[in-house]
Amino acid sequence: MFSSFGGLFGLIILALDIWAILNVLKSGLDTGMKILWVLLIALLPVLGLIIWAVAGPRSNLKF
Repeated sequence: MFSSFGGLFGLIILALDIWAILNVLKSGLDTGMKILWVLLIALLPVLGLIIWAVAGPRSNLKF
């Protein structure tokens, strides 16, 4: 049971990271800042996602 919960949690984090990266790429930031945000989210999936949610760029993407 716990291994399937961990797999589901991993898939949710992956989906949220992809969504965050798409938001960064569609934002109005310059290329250098986009690269930094994408690297932060990709290298630190959970922590990067939290930091992006609090301080990241905003775009026109909606749920």
